[in-house]
Order: sequence, then C-alpha cells, then structure tokens
Amino acid sequence: MAGGVLSFPLTAFHADGSLDADGLRTHLAAQVATAPGAVFPACGTGEFFSLDEDEYRRVVSITVEEAAGRVPVVAGVGYGWAQAVRFARIAEQAGADALLVLPHYLVAAPQNGLVAQLEQLAARTRLPLVAYQRGQVAFGAEAFRRITSIPGVIGLKDGHSDLDRLQRLTLCAPEGFLFFNGAATAEIQARAYAAVGVPAYSSAVHAFAPEIAGAFFAALRCGDHDTADTLLRDFYGPFAELRDRAPGYAVSLVKAAARLRGRPVGPVRAPLTDPSPADLADLENLLTAGLDLVGAAL
Repeated sequence: MAGGVLSFPLTAFHADGSLDADGLRTHLAAQVATAPGAVFPACGTGEFFSLDEDEYRRVVSITVEEAAGRVPVVAGVGYGWAQAVRFARIAEQAGADALLVLPHYLVAAPQNGLVAQLEQLAARTRLPLVAYQRGQVAFGAEAFRRITSIPGVIGLKDGHSDLDRLQRLTLCAPEGFLFFNGAATAEIQARAYAAVGVPAYSSAVHAFAPEIAGAFFAALRCGDHDTADTLLRDFYGPFAELRDRAPGYAVSLVKAAARLRGRPVGPVRAPLTDPSPADLADLENLLTAGLDLVGAAL
C-alpha cells in the first residue's frame, strides 16, 4: 500500500441527503483510475458515522465493483465491537479485502479495553484489521505488542502525530506489520512520519485533486524537495489553515472542493455543514492556485 497515495473517497449524497449511487460510482471510477495504493470507503472522509447499514452495504459494494480487483478495498467499521461486527459482516459479503477499525464511540477506555475491542472483532470476522488510533484511542507499547499478536490484526493507522510514541511502536512491531500516516492533511507531516518508518499515508486531497496529491507523492518518492516544499508552502499549508477555521471542515472542505471540480458528490450530512460562502471563495482560489502549480485545470 506504500506504492501509491491511499484514497479515502467521499460518499455522494443528493441535495435531500439521500445516497447518490450514481454520483458515488462516478467519483470512485475517477479515484481508482489514478492507481492509488488502496481505496478506503466509508471511513472518516466518507462519512461512515452518517451511514445506516443499508447505505453502508451499497457504498462498500459499489466500491468493490469499481475497484474490480485492481486495488485493495479497505472498508471502515466502528462504534463498539458488537456494532462493528455487524458492519464487518456486511463488508465481508460485499467483497472488501480488509477493515479499518475506526475509534470506538464516546467513552475513554483503558489499554486493556482497547485490546479487548480488537480481540472481540477479530474473533468474529475473517477480514484483516487495521487499527486506527486517534481521538480516545492511543496504544502504549505493551498494548501495541498485544494487538500485533491478535490473529488478523495487520496494521495500525496513526492520527495522533506523536512521533516519539510512534517510533517506539515501529521499533517493536513484528516484521511485515503495516503502518499508515493518518494525520489531518497528512502530506504536511509525511516526511516526518517517513523518518520514523511510516511512509504510507492517507490523502484527503486525493479525493478532489489527485493531480496535486500525485505530484506531491512523486516528489517525495524521488527526493525532489523543491517541488515538495513548494506544494507544502503554497497549497497544503494554506489548505490546513482553511481546514482549521471550523469544526468538520476536514470533511466538508474536501467535499466542497470536489464539487468545485464538477464531481457529483453532493453536500455533507448533518451534523457536518458545508463551508460558508467566504470560505468557499477562499477554497476556490486556493484550489486554482494548487492546480496551477502542477499544470492541471480546475
């Protein structure tokens, strides 16, 4: 999966909030055509938290159909382990290749409980699991060693950006265990993550501007620091500042940017809200500038 940008596609909705299967297919076809390292449907950017089980089934099924075996499909699951099992079974039936275990709902939990959550889920699905530590989920070294010994747990996605802790985990990981950079606007920290042994990263920008995401990924791969620095300074940094203006913009800005490019992804669902007119205008200007940097058109 480190061989390409990891795609976290958007879930398309109609203006009335209902699932737009045709819009989703169009969006997914464009994502898969860029040959990402993997496609992760119904995760954070895909508004997993807003989908019911029937909608989730359709989202994962459509993703598997559009991927057509060309790239791995890693579906999001979450809430408590009992509900996560229900989504896992749906993902299995739909043909997903693996599962990303999103942070559980609401409560803080001790390390033993975090391990038990994965044990319960792993015992009830045949699909490989990638744990996602973010929010109230953060594994210490002892708990991490325990989860790496759970049959079926193959990787860890990190969203905390605590590189000291992450380095300790990578050093005690078994050979072949997967790590992913899941920081917000992951490109900004991609070089720092790679330095501690985590080169693979998710890219929200890929959902609306695969040209920019691809150019940055290529620059990192070949050591073109000038191009990487230019994109960080003139696009990714300002995008992160815009993202921080309002809660939920990590998803709603991405969806708005996709609409600016003519992608039929529709609005976000409540409790998220679409960007304000002023922020949308700033987003359009920034997107135009970013595409100009890589020679692409809006």
